[in-house]
Amino acid sequence: MASSSTHFFLLSLVFLMISFIQLSLHQQLCHKDEYLALMQFKDSFVIERQASTCPKVGLWKSQGVDCCSWEGIWCDQNTSHVIGLDLSGSCLSGSINSNSSLFRLGHLQYLNLACNDFNFSKIPSAMGNLSRLTYLNLSGSFFSGQIPHEFSKLSNLAKLDLSFNVDYSHQGLLELKRLDLNSLAQNLTKLEWLDLTFVGINSPIPKALANMSSLTYLYFGQCGLLGKFPTDIFQLPKLQVLDLDNNWELSGSFPEFHSYSQLRVLDVRNTTFFGELPISIGMVSSLEYLDVSSCNLSGWVPPSIGNLTKLHVLSLPNNSFRGENAPFFSNLTHLTQINLRLNQFTFSEVPSSLASLTHLMKIDLSYNHISGHFPSWITNLTDLRQLNLGSNMLQGSLPSSISRLKNLETLFVYFNNLSGIVEFDTFLELKSLKSLELGFNNFSLVIKTPTNRTIPKFKVLGLASCNLREFPDFLHNQSELNVLSLVSNNIHGQIPSWILNLSASLWVLDLSYNNFTSFEESSLVFPSTSLWYLDLSFNFLQGSLPIPPLSILFYLVSGNIFSGEIPPQFCNMTSLQVLDLSHNNLSGTMLQCFGNLSSMLVLNLEGNNLHGPIPKTWETGNKLKAIKMGQNNLHGRLPRSLGNCKMLEFLDFGKNKIKDTFPSWLGALPELRILILRSNRFYGTISIRVPETNFLFPKLRIIDLSNNGFVGTLPIDFFARWNAMANLDGENATYLQAYKHYIMVNLLVVPFQFPYSMIITNKGEKMEYAKILEVFRAVDLSCNKFDGEIPEVVGNLKGLQLLNLSNNILVGPIPTTLGYLANLEALDLSQNNLTGRIPTQLTRLNFLEVLNMSYNHLTGPIPKGQQFDTFENSSFDGNSRLCGMPLSRKCDYYNSENLPPPSSISKGNEDFGLLAESDWKLVLLGYGCGLLIGAVIGNIVFTRKREWFMKKFRNQVYKGKEGA
Repeated sequence: MASSSTHFFLLSLVFLMISFIQLSLHQQLCHKDEYLALMQFKDSFVIERQASTCPKVGLWKSQGVDCCSWEGIWCDQNTSHVIGLDLSGSCLSGSINSNSSLFRLGHLQYLNLACNDFNFSKIPSAMGNLSRLTYLNLSGSFFSGQIPHEFSKLSNLAKLDLSFNVDYSHQGLLELKRLDLNSLAQNLTKLEWLDLTFVGINSPIPKALANMSSLTYLYFGQCGLLGKFPTDIFQLPKLQVLDLDNNWELSGSFPEFHSYSQLRVLDVRNTTFFGELPISIGMVSSLEYLDVSSCNLSGWVPPSIGNLTKLHVLSLPNNSFRGENAPFFSNLTHLTQINLRLNQFTFSEVPSSLASLTHLMKIDLSYNHISGHFPSWITNLTDLRQLNLGSNMLQGSLPSSISRLKNLETLFVYFNNLSGIVEFDTFLELKSLKSLELGFNNFSLVIKTPTNRTIPKFKVLGLASCNLREFPDFLHNQSELNVLSLVSNNIHGQIPSWILNLSASLWVLDLSYNNFTSFEESSLVFPSTSLWYLDLSFNFLQGSLPIPPLSILFYLVSGNIFSGEIPPQFCNMTSLQVLDLSHNNLSGTMLQCFGNLSSMLVLNLEGNNLHGPIPKTWETGNKLKAIKMGQNNLHGRLPRSLGNCKMLEFLDFGKNKIKDTFPSWLGALPELRILILRSNRFYGTISIRVPETNFLFPKLRIIDLSNNGFVGTLPIDFFARWNAMANLDGENATYLQAYKHYIMVNLLVVPFQFPYSMIITNKGEKMEYAKILEVFRAVDLSCNKFDGEIPEVVGNLKGLQLLNLSNNILVGPIPTTLGYLANLEALDLSQNNLTGRIPTQLTRLNFLEVLNMSYNHLTGPIPKGQQFDTFENSSFDGNSRLCGMPLSRKCDYYNSENLPPPSSISKGNEDFGLLAESDWKLVLLGYGCGLLIGAVIGNIVFTRKREWFMKKFRNQVYKGKEGA
């Protein structure tokens, strides 16, 4: 009986176990409708690669009919409904519409479709019907268009990631307009993670965002945010990551931080945040990453930064921070990167407080005012990968112990005062070295590398101004080189043909400011390469122009002796942005295609022997910002099609043979800042014609019409409308430039820019000033046949620093309103028929350095005080009725009865074109047509390095060439 009972009990137990297993198996099987929906969703896409590469959906069939066991899917344990779908990186290609079977998965709580290719399709509005979603990730999947308003229904979302939906040029594809950010903040109140990087928001941040108390991660990088960032968002209690990078029009300032802050990442780089870093930043003890690069921040870096002991990255570049020492760095023992580039630090040495930070991998202190010697302790930082101390004031030698930094990949010490002899073999011990920039110091680089020595494969190699006399032989085998600079050495002879062997990898080749005479190959055509920057300027290269590859963006060969015609192959270079062929011996006519190259920004052909008419093919929609054609033999009229160059900022046709009336139609160009038409055959009056009343030159800052044949009164209408010359923006110390570009090479930013320059004559010497400050304003109408009086409205041009009206037939008094030109540094009214007294109001001009009123009919005492006490006799010569210092005639003797009659002055206006060249008095004085401009530009326009080049090479390059 007992055995029967036991047998029954065992059978019952087996039955129960079988039933439980069957029930469990039944519950693990996914629902058939969800199975079908998933299969239909999968079949609506093309799988771009094999299943082995993208194993999720590609293996579903082989994993059975239970979709709950499939890769990337999970189900509710109780109901077997599909609640999670992770198809990120599944090589899906296609689109999703609102009828997709995806939206039959009504129980979904987790959806990740990141890193697929949805073919620039729109996000379906039906996505808003998945109301149970707590996690939605559509990042990096080529979605485009408006984010659906229906997203506001997803009130359970804790994470929303729509980031990095960009096209192949890295432009954002998604926009947040129909569903604005305010609606998102008010409805998705449970959000903890919001990533909208590269989503076009293009509006201010709503204050409602500060009410989302659960927010922990907030990413708004490159969203086009506007206005001022609400400071309350910094105070969100759970916020750990705040990323606002690359919102150029987003301003704001930092609040006072509190110790309860949980911030770990704070990134506001490339915004217009202003003010100072608050001392309270040191209370955010959780901070690990701080990046405020390229903002408008200033002031002292607070020592409280030293309290941020968890900090790994400290990035402060391109601001106006200052400081004389930084001992607090020594507390940042976890620091791996420090970047203080482009600030105003005046450390007396590279801060020794960095010496104990043994985890440092990157140090960038470039573009500051750091003096002292190259630090010996730096060789103890054995984890160091990147070291940039460029553009400071370091002196002494570069120690050979640098070879101990075995992990070093980048070493930049350019633009310092390092001296002595540097053995190139020192760097051969650095087996990981990829980028080496030694240029523009005072040392001599000695390269004696044995042929059997292993040399690192460089990506960037800068050996500018290293006193080299020949091409380094080791370059033969540098097959991975991207950037090569041998600027300003003493390398003579031919450019070797093997340089073409480097062209497969080379992006940038700069051989400018050497003594090269030719190429080893007589007719050089670069093969099809990736080269986009070629600078051969200021050598002695002869023969035909070398033909660059079609990839070229920058082609600079100024200041050589190239001859012949411009090759027609340039018409095929559709990517060309900057073409500088200036100051050679090129002949023939201009290529008609130059007006058709849609990418062209700068066209500089000045200082050649080009002849013929100016092409008329300047097409609508071109991007030209600068056209420099001066010092050629071009003739005919200015083509009206130049009016199609709507982005034009700089136009120079000076010293040609152009015969035309004043091109008032150029006044319709909205961006034109500099207009130079001097030394041509322009004629007629300068006035605003009735149909052209809107041609007002709204941004014109510099105009030079000297040495032409203009007649009539001075252009009163234009003086009254040149608003850019009336503005006083002295705080703006930026430079006028057409191009600024950055490339990333081996984790290092390499800048390239093309500032506007002017080649002018200063007291008989031709000079180049390679940068022009935006604040500079100048009017030169000298050596024409203008008559009548100087209009009082000239006094409205308060921004003027130079005014030259000399060598005309002007009459009447000097207007007292010239005393309002508070910024004026040079004034030339000489060689006219002006009468009356010199206004005492001119003594207000505290910046006036150059004054010439000679050879007029001025009378009475010369005003005293301020700058007038510094001028010499020559400023007032030829005015026999003037008296007082600095003249020897005393006013108490030469009263109005005793003063001699006005002398007869031969003005030469009947032959204006010969005046400046033949009048020996003007030559002695250094004044005359177009010459005064050099006196002022030389003071306010400068460049730190290229000015040094010009001093060294000017006489060689321009020897035998005509003056401006």
